Order: sequence, then C-alpha cells, then structure tokens
Amino acid sequence: MSTTHANDNFALISLKDTCALTSMSKTMIHRLRSDGSFPSAVSLGEKRIAFVRKEVTDWVQEKIAARAA
Repeated sequence: MSTTHANDNFALISLKDTCALTSMSKTMIHRLRSDGSFPSAVSLGEKRIAFVRKEVTDWVQEKIAARAA
C-alpha cells in the first residue's frame, strides 16, 4: 500500500535531506547538477536551495533500474 500523497509531487526537501535520500555528498550533488545529470534545485533565497522530492526519488529509481540493464 502506497503512502504517497498528491502533494508529495510538490514537496521540497533540503540539500541535507537530498544528500541523505541519495547517499551522496553535497559536493557530488553539486557536480551532477553542474553537468545536468541531477534534478535542478529550487532557489528559496540568496543562499538557500531545495529540491522537489518527486524529482529526486524519480532520479534514484532511474539509477536502480539502470543497474539491471
């Protein structure tokens, strides 16, 4: 049974939570963002960014699916 809610598509997560969700460092996430292979961040202010939870979880699922290919 899925506990995903429609609003989860628009939920924002912090860089710290993104690191935890992907098991990657901030540096690695920034590298992947720079080359366009990671979801874009949402600017929340001068020094604050967040990521769309669904985009990050979709990215993780793509990585899991790719290992079987």
